[in-house]
This record gives sequence, C-alpha cells and structure tokens, in this order.
Amino acid sequence: MDAIRFHVEEIRFAERNVALRLPFRFGAATVTACPQVYVKARIRFADGRTAEGCAAEMMVPKWFDKNPALTNEQNFEQLRFALRDAREAYTAEPDAQTAWTHFASNYAALQGRAKAKGLQPLVASYGPALIDRAVLDALCLHSGVSFGAAMSGNLAGIDIVGSGLADDLAGFDMPGFLARQSPRTHIAARHTVGLADAIDDKDALPDAPADGLPATLAAAVRRYGLTHFKLKLCGDTAQDIERLERIAGVIDGHAHLVTLDGNEQYADADAFGAFLDRMLSTPALHTLVQKTVFVEQPIRRDAALQRDVSALGKRIALLIDESDSTLDAFVQARALGYTGVSSKSCKGFYKSIVNAARCAQWNAAGGTARYFLSGEDLTMQAGLGVQQDLALVAWLGLSHVERNGHHYVNGLAAAPGAEQQALLRAHPGLYELSDGAVRLAIREGRLSLSSLATAPGFATGKPGAGISWDAMRSVY
Repeated sequence: MDAIRFHVEEIRFAERNVALRLPFRFGAATVTACPQVYVKARIRFADGRTAEGCAAEMMVPKWFDKNPALTNEQNFEQLRFALRDAREAYTAEPDAQTAWTHFASNYAALQGRAKAKGLQPLVASYGPALIDRAVLDALCLHSGVSFGAAMSGNLAGIDIVGSGLADDLAGFDMPGFLARQSPRTHIAARHTVGLADAIDDKDALPDAPADGLPATLAAAVRRYGLTHFKLKLCGDTAQDIERLERIAGVIDGHAHLVTLDGNEQYADADAFGAFLDRMLSTPALHTLVQKTVFVEQPIRRDAALQRDVSALGKRIALLIDESDSTLDAFVQARALGYTGVSSKSCKGFYKSIVNAARCAQWNAAGGTARYFLSGEDLTMQAGLGVQQDLALVAWLGLSHVERNGHHYVNGLAAAPGAEQQALLRAHPGLYELSDGAVRLAIREGRLSLSSLATAPGFATGKPGAGISWDAMRSVY
C-alpha cells in the first residue's frame, strides 16, 4: 500500500493515576504508584480530512533515569518534557510527511535538546514513542486497516536509505522484511518475579490485598498456568543465588523458559562473571539453568558498552535493555559480544522494527539464529497500552513477552466501568471480568491476540479506543 503524507495538527495529553496492589522492586527502586499518560493526536490529510489516534504508557520512575538524587516527581517531569518537546516538533513540521519521516526527521533534534538539558537518551525517546503510536493509530483508522496490515504493507513509509538513522541497513530489503511478517494469534506471558515479590506463603506480605488475586509467585503459577518466567537480580551474588534457589523450588516443574534481568545491578563484567560462575555451579539451580535462555542488562549502563563481553556471551546469551538508548546502540553492543536487544514500546516501535531487521540481516549472513529481539515491557497495563505492545510483538513474531502489569495492578479497576466494558466487548479473548474488574485473561500461561490482529487502528478498533477521556486530568 502507498504511504500517505499528512500534517500532525494537534496533540493532547492526559493522565490517570495507577496504584499498585503490590509493591514492585527492581534494582534499588520500589514503585507503589505512578501516572499513566494518554496521548491523543489529530492528523490532517491533503484533502482536508482529519483522523484521531491515541496511545498510552506508564510513567515509571527510576528506570529512564536511575539517578537516586531525583525524586519520583522529577522523573515524571522529565518524561513530560519529552512529550511536550516531541509535540512541538511534530506539530511544527511545515510540510506533510509520512508517519516514518515525522519520526525520522525529528529524531536527532529531540535527542540533542534532551542532552542539552542533561536528560538521558531513554527519556528523549519517550515522547516520540507515544506520539508515533498515536499518529499511526490515526493513520490506520483513516485507512481502515489493522496495525499488522499497515506495517506489512508499509503504510508508514519506512525508508532506511537516506534517513541517516540506520546506515548499516542500507542494503537490506526492508519492504520484503515487512511483508513477510505474520502476526501471532497467541503469545506466552513471561511472568516477572520482582525483588520484593513473595515466593510462597512462607514470605507472603502481611498486608497483601484480599482481592482474590495472587499475592505470591506460587499462587500466580496456579492461577495463570504460567510456563515462562523472568527473574530479577539484585547484584549481590549470595542473595541472588539464595533467592533463585527458592524460586526454582516453585517453578522447576512448570517452567518451559526462564530469563534473568540484572537491571544494571552489576558494576562490571567481572562482577557479573562471578555471579555466573556461582549460578552455573549450584546443583539446586541445575534445572533452572537449563531453562535459562538469556540474561538482560546485567551491567550498569555507563559500563555495559565499555568493554568486550564475548567470553561471557559464549556462556549465556546477553541482551541489552537500558543500554539500548539510541538507534545505533544494538550495533555497538553486537561488536562487544551482546546478541540480544529488547523490544520496548516506551523506546519506540520503530526502534523495535529496525532492530528486528538487523537480527534478520545478521542471522541470514551467518546462517544462524544467534541474534534476537525479546519483548521486555513489564509495566504495560490492561487497556490501550498493553493492546498496542501486544500488537507489536505479535506482528514481530515473538513467541513470548514479559507481561506482568496485571500482577501488580488490579486490572482496569482504576478506569470507569463503561471503559472496562467497552474493552471487554472489543477484545473478549484478551480480557475477562473477574474479581470485580476487567483484566487480562491469561490461560495456560498464554494470551489470545486474535482480536488485535484484525482490529482497525493500532490495536484500538475505533477512534478514542473506548477510553473515558473526560475521567482523566489534562495537565499539559
């Protein structure tokens, strides 16, 4: 299909507070509540017609910028700046552009302005990541096509040549790669075990909510039939080994696949190597080790790409997440021995597609499946955010995705009843009504994605996606 050019006429933001039913700890941070931002974009075509699209994302503190001197509210303000800056850039474009060129033509300037303010590249990516989704949703709704159909037909007009954003793909057949993708109809939910999570009833939190939902890992395994797991590491080898032994006692009979997440907690490759030695030689972890397919971002971001980790990478595959801060980061990481990279909606869906193309190109050249993309987005909440992320990873062909927002948040309980029911009607296989709220329906450890494959728009189904916009606060 032909790429359509348009102007971005207006972008609005609104927020809804989300309270966690259980505290979530990753690295040194523990989160109990944070805002979820919603974006609405109106685009205008050459004939004067307009279309609206939307997107949503949690504003998680202490991930984009882990500076302990910053308060959570300062972290939120960083992300709000990124949203406002991207809005100004996209709406100021003098000429009609494709969805891709709206992104590509603003990428360097947005990164530059964020850097001048002392902001991390991951912060700078947050604004365009949401706006690009809202803009594409509007374009898909205008064209009457689903996200998968739009991407496979390159409705966005992705054109690597001449963009200067991924010169390593200059000879790659991007249209052919896009056309070959076929969305999955089911995906395994990879359950994250946070550092504050109760493993079983022995350490169940005394103030755990009596809401009928699982409050321990063991209870979650029973309720959802979980088979895929992501285990957080704290960076202290002795503590990590002891905790992994306890987790193994719960999941060894259920796990088909395990990943580990260091969340930048190891100072350098030597420190992580010491942990790896212990893990691989601990008898009680033998089954867990056999199921573990990669370790995500074990080394802090300021050191992760400073030295070669090929020796570690030969022992276990290594994936970058926080270090995947710019469009060329995976290329740098590959040269140092990393073989995996995360797909994360808060970093931008175009980045996921570019990195997936790199994996395809590198694997074809080597005749192996060594390089890989993995879905790593814990915080996505039931509703628009999770729908768009699932549509992306399904189209990319991933067989599992980190999906655990439902464990820490009580489904769509924060949304008005009408919004909950609208989403349930639109996606009856993806959601269920249980324990007083509409929530993700995880059965035998998997999510049904059939409705996302056919829904017009970027997994929205209709303008506004059934969201109760008047029940949120418009703040900027």
